[in-house]
Amino acid sequence: MKKLPFQKRTLALIVVLVPLLALFVYVALRSGPLAPVSVVLATVENKGLSPALFGIGTVEARYTYKIGPTFAGRVKHLDVHVGDRVKAGQVLGKIDPVDLDERIKAQNAALKRANAQLSEAQARKDYAQIQASRYDQLLKARSTSEEVVATKQQELLVAEAGLTAAREELSRVRSEQAALEAQRSNLSLIAPVDGLVVSRDADPGTTVVAGQAVVELIDPNTIWVNVRFDQIRAQGLAAGLSARITLRSQAGKQHVGRVLRVEPLADAVTEETLAKIVFDKIPDPMPPIGELAEVTISLPTLAAAPVIPNAAIRHIDGRLGVWQVINGDLRFTRISLGTADLEGHVQVREGLKIGDKVVAYSENTLNKRSRIHVVDHIKGVAR
Repeated sequence: MKKLPFQKRTLALIVVLVPLLALFVYVALRSGPLAPVSVVLATVENKGLSPALFGIGTVEARYTYKIGPTFAGRVKHLDVHVGDRVKAGQVLGKIDPVDLDERIKAQNAALKRANAQLSEAQARKDYAQIQASRYDQLLKARSTSEEVVATKQQELLVAEAGLTAAREELSRVRSEQAALEAQRSNLSLIAPVDGLVVSRDADPGTTVVAGQAVVELIDPNTIWVNVRFDQIRAQGLAAGLSARITLRSQAGKQHVGRVLRVEPLADAVTEETLAKIVFDKIPDPMPPIGELAEVTISLPTLAAAPVIPNAAIRHIDGRLGVWQVINGDLRFTRISLGTADLEGHVQVREGLKIGDKVVAYSENTLNKRSRIHVVDHIKGVAR
């Protein structure tokens, strides 16, 4: 076989390698590490945001009534159960006073003794008064000495003090007797308002002390949501603002409400602002006390300012900024942000102007040497 000359072999090798090299470069630039990164751009707009606050809270009763005896006793019977609705003045149960009759008898005996002591003190005072007057007359007739008269006056003062003490003791005993008699007429547990029974804290036969709750009522018409908001985002939160409430048990259904008040005391540990949100119309059925609720507060619309999507914000080397596209080239621009809304937009205070182009989404992580290819949409990213 005849060998090709050296020049012809070299030329043939070049003819084969050049297309392969071109193909390699093409593939590297199109799909390799040197390939451009697909990006979606956003334009800085002049727009007035309608910011909103989002918080999590729990359904609570604005008014709670803990009903129990005013004295120690035993629960005789209860006529209501958890979930029952009651009317104001309705009898919920009765208390057995246990030893109330014995205490009343003892108090009656004490009252008799106090009356007897008062009568005795009155007699001593009257006698001392007569003696003091008699010896005062004898002194005028020079039939006794001034020392004897002074002694009689002292005895009168002692008798008057004894009478005063006896009267006070009688008053005290009568007050205690009246209190015991009031207990006798206060054996029933009465509902102070129309309400809903949410707890029975003692069953019949249970011994309770004065002030211990036996039945707990709430006013179902005044439930509210106790909500926590991030202090950083709570600027502008005020009473009267409208609210949208979503109960966990009614996902997808929103209830209309408003901010009743913003609490003057914040949570210093969690750095949250507390607020009370009331329903414009109480949900039916009423949500359980303690149920979680998601609350969105609509804040007043802000004046128009430069706005970008939240998705465009990047943190690189501890710096906050965006990838800005200038004449097709990338540049990381530091920015200062303002208020954000719940629709994914945020105000830009410094760093950008209206009409600037920034990268909202990118197929891969960008750097200052990245080549980009602008597209309308990146697969897998929500529009």
